[in-house]
Amino acid sequence: MALLDMIQQRLDPRAVQQIGQRIGAEPGQTNQAINAAIPMLVAAMANNASDPARASGLAHALEQDHDGGLLDDLQGYLAGGAAGRAADGQGILEHVLGDRRSTVEQGLGKGTGLGAAQMAQLLPLLAPLVMAALGRMKRQQGLDAGGLAGVLGGEREQIQRRAPGLMGALGGLLDRDKDGSVVDDLGGMLGGILGRR
Repeated sequence: MALLDMIQQRLDPRAVQQIGQRIGAEPGQTNQAINAAIPMLVAAMANNASDPARASGLAHALEQDHDGGLLDDLQGYLAGGAAGRAADGQGILEHVLGDRRSTVEQGLGKGTGLGAAQMAQLLPLLAPLVMAALGRMKRQQGLDAGGLAGVLGGEREQIQRRAPGLMGALGGLLDRDKDGSVVDDLGGMLGGILGRR
Protein backbone atom coordinates (compact mmCIF):
# COMPACT_ATOMS: atom_id res chain seq x y z
CA MET A 1 0.00 0.00 0.00
CA ALA A 2 1.29 3.44 -0.95
CA LEU A 3 2.08 5.94 1.79
CA LEU A 4 -0.57 8.45 0.70
CA ASP A 5 -3.17 5.68 0.53
CA MET A 6 -2.29 4.50 4.03
CA ILE A 7 -2.76 8.02 5.37
CA GLN A 8 -5.98 8.51 3.39
CA GLN A 9 -7.52 5.43 4.98
CA ARG A 10 -6.99 6.88 8.44
CA LEU A 11 -8.24 10.38 7.69
CA ASP A 12 -11.95 9.59 7.61
CA PRO A 13 -14.62 12.30 8.04
CA ARG A 14 -14.54 11.93 11.81
CA ALA A 15 -10.79 12.51 11.88
CA VAL A 16 -11.11 15.53 9.59
CA GLN A 17 -13.80 16.93 11.90
CA GLN A 18 -11.55 16.43 14.93
CA ILE A 19 -8.69 18.19 13.18
CA GLY A 20 -10.99 21.04 12.20
CA GLN A 21 -12.06 21.45 15.80
CA ARG A 22 -8.44 21.57 16.91
CA ILE A 23 -7.51 24.32 14.45
CA GLY A 24 -10.84 26.19 14.40
CA ALA A 25 -11.84 25.49 10.80
CA GLU A 26 -14.85 24.05 8.99
CA PRO A 27 -14.52 20.43 7.75
CA GLY A 28 -14.45 21.47 4.09
CA GLN A 29 -11.63 23.94 4.62
CA THR A 30 -9.82 21.48 6.85
CA ASN A 31 -10.08 18.75 4.22
CA GLN A 32 -8.67 21.05 1.55
CA ALA A 33 -5.82 22.10 3.81
CA ILE A 34 -4.99 18.47 4.62
CA ASN A 35 -4.99 17.67 0.89
CA ALA A 36 -2.31 20.31 0.40
CA ALA A 37 -0.30 19.80 3.58
CA ILE A 38 0.26 16.04 3.43
CA PRO A 39 1.70 15.99 -0.12
CA MET A 40 3.87 18.95 0.86
CA LEU A 41 5.22 17.08 3.90
CA VAL A 42 5.86 13.95 1.84
CA ALA A 43 7.59 15.99 -0.88
CA ALA A 44 9.75 17.75 1.72
CA MET A 45 10.71 14.41 3.26
CA ALA A 46 11.54 13.06 -0.19
CA ASN A 47 13.76 16.07 -0.86
CA ASN A 48 15.58 15.52 2.43
CA ALA A 49 15.91 11.76 1.90
CA SER A 50 17.63 12.31 -1.44
CA ASP A 51 20.69 13.15 0.71
CA PRO A 52 22.06 9.81 2.02
CA ALA A 53 23.02 11.32 5.37
CA ARG A 54 19.54 12.72 5.88
CA ALA A 55 17.96 9.46 4.72
CA SER A 56 20.01 7.67 7.37
CA GLY A 57 18.84 10.16 9.99
CA LEU A 58 15.23 9.61 8.94
CA ALA A 59 15.63 5.84 9.18
CA HIS A 60 17.06 6.22 12.68
CA ALA A 61 14.22 8.52 13.78
CA LEU A 62 11.63 6.07 12.48
CA GLU A 63 13.35 3.19 14.24
CA GLN A 64 13.48 5.03 17.55
CA ASP A 65 10.22 6.94 17.73
CA HIS A 66 7.73 6.06 15.00
CA ASP A 67 6.60 2.45 14.91
CA GLY A 68 3.24 3.22 13.33
CA GLY A 69 1.26 2.67 16.52
CA LEU A 70 -0.18 6.17 16.32
CA LEU A 71 -2.23 5.00 13.32
CA ASP A 72 -4.06 2.51 15.54
CA ASP A 73 -5.31 5.22 17.91
CA LEU A 74 -5.69 8.22 15.64
CA GLN A 75 -8.84 9.39 17.43
CA GLY A 76 -7.01 9.40 20.73
CA TYR A 77 -4.06 11.23 19.21
CA LEU A 78 -6.26 13.91 17.66
CA ALA A 79 -8.11 14.30 20.96
CA GLY A 80 -4.78 15.21 22.55
CA GLY A 81 -4.15 11.86 24.19
CA ALA A 82 -0.84 11.07 22.50
CA ALA A 83 2.26 12.57 24.02
CA GLY A 84 6.00 12.15 23.96
CA ARG A 85 8.50 12.16 21.14
CA ALA A 86 6.32 10.13 18.76
CA ALA A 87 3.83 13.00 18.67
CA ASP A 88 6.37 15.81 18.56
CA GLY A 89 5.15 17.44 15.40
CA GLN A 90 7.10 20.62 16.08
CA GLY A 91 10.39 18.71 16.15
CA ILE A 92 9.53 16.83 12.97
CA LEU A 93 8.76 20.07 11.16
CA GLU A 94 12.02 21.59 12.34
CA HIS A 95 13.89 18.71 10.68
CA VAL A 96 11.74 18.53 7.56
CA LEU A 97 11.19 22.23 6.78
CA GLY A 98 13.84 24.08 8.77
CA ASP A 99 13.84 27.80 8.06
CA ARG A 100 11.27 27.34 5.26
CA ARG A 101 8.51 26.57 7.75
CA SER A 102 7.13 30.10 8.00
CA THR A 103 7.01 30.45 4.20
CA VAL A 104 5.25 27.10 3.91
CA GLU A 105 2.69 28.02 6.56
CA GLN A 106 1.96 31.37 4.93
CA GLY A 107 1.78 29.91 1.44
CA LEU A 108 -0.44 26.98 2.33
CA GLY A 109 -2.62 29.18 4.52
CA LYS A 110 -3.13 31.64 1.68
CA GLY A 111 -3.68 28.95 -0.93
CA THR A 112 -6.26 27.00 1.08
CA GLY A 113 -8.16 29.86 2.69
CA LEU A 114 -6.81 29.21 6.16
CA GLY A 115 -4.57 31.70 7.88
CA ALA A 116 -0.91 31.03 8.56
CA ALA A 117 -1.75 30.67 12.26
CA GLN A 118 -4.20 27.83 11.57
CA MET A 119 -1.72 26.15 9.24
CA ALA A 120 0.88 26.47 12.01
CA GLN A 121 -1.49 24.38 14.15
CA LEU A 122 -2.33 21.90 11.39
CA LEU A 123 1.16 20.94 10.24
CA PRO A 124 2.36 19.73 13.68
CA LEU A 125 -0.78 17.56 13.89
CA LEU A 126 -0.16 15.97 10.49
CA ALA A 127 3.62 15.50 10.64
CA PRO A 128 3.52 12.65 13.23
CA LEU A 129 0.82 10.94 11.16
CA VAL A 130 3.04 10.97 8.08
CA MET A 131 5.97 9.68 10.14
CA ALA A 132 3.81 6.95 11.66
CA ALA A 133 2.71 5.76 8.22
CA LEU A 134 6.30 5.83 6.98
CA GLY A 135 7.47 3.97 10.09
CA ARG A 136 4.86 1.27 9.58
CA MET A 137 5.88 0.91 5.94
CA LYS A 138 9.54 0.68 6.98
CA ARG A 139 8.76 -2.22 9.31
CA GLN A 140 6.39 -4.01 6.96
CA GLN A 141 8.80 -3.86 4.02
CA GLY A 142 12.09 -4.02 5.94
CA LEU A 143 13.30 -0.76 4.42
CA ASP A 144 16.74 0.66 5.09
CA ALA A 145 17.74 4.28 4.47
CA GLY A 146 18.07 3.73 0.74
CA GLY A 147 14.72 1.96 0.61
CA LEU A 148 13.06 4.85 2.42
CA ALA A 149 14.54 7.31 -0.05
CA GLY A 150 13.19 5.18 -2.89
CA VAL A 151 9.71 4.96 -1.37
CA LEU A 152 9.55 8.70 -0.78
CA GLY A 153 10.83 9.42 -4.29
CA GLY A 154 8.10 7.18 -5.67
CA GLU A 155 5.47 8.97 -3.60
CA ARG A 156 6.68 12.30 -4.95
CA GLU A 157 6.34 10.96 -8.51
CA GLN A 158 2.82 9.74 -7.70
CA ILE A 159 1.85 13.21 -6.45
CA GLN A 160 3.30 14.65 -9.66
CA ARG A 161 1.16 12.30 -11.78
CA ARG A 162 -2.06 12.96 -9.83
CA ALA A 163 -1.70 16.74 -9.73
CA PRO A 164 1.10 18.06 -11.97
CA GLY A 165 0.54 21.70 -11.03
CA LEU A 166 0.61 20.96 -7.32
CA MET A 167 4.22 19.81 -7.29
CA GLY A 168 5.25 23.04 -8.95
CA ALA A 169 3.47 25.04 -6.27
CA LEU A 170 4.90 22.90 -3.49
CA GLY A 171 8.34 23.12 -5.03
CA GLY A 172 8.02 26.90 -4.92
CA LEU A 173 7.18 26.75 -1.23
CA LEU A 174 10.11 24.48 -0.50
CA ASP A 175 12.47 26.76 -2.41
CA ARG A 176 14.05 29.17 0.07
CA ASP A 177 13.96 32.00 -2.47
CA LYS A 178 10.21 31.96 -3.07
CA ASP A 179 7.76 34.14 -1.20
CA GLY A 180 4.78 31.81 -1.33
CA SER A 181 2.94 33.69 -4.08
CA VAL A 182 3.06 30.57 -6.27
CA VAL A 183 0.20 29.10 -4.25
CA ASP A 184 -2.33 31.85 -4.91
CA ASP A 185 -4.32 29.32 -6.96
CA LEU A 186 -3.35 26.28 -4.92
CA GLY A 187 -6.96 25.51 -4.07
CA GLY A 188 -7.68 24.87 -7.73
CA MET A 189 -4.92 22.28 -8.00
CA LEU A 190 -5.88 20.09 -5.07
CA GLY A 191 -8.63 17.97 -6.54
CA GLY A 192 -8.25 14.36 -5.57
CA ILE A 193 -4.62 14.31 -4.51
CA LEU A 194 -5.59 11.96 -1.69
CA GLY A 195 -8.60 10.58 -3.52
CA ARG A 196 -11.10 12.82 -1.72
CA ARG A 197 -13.72 15.11 -3.16
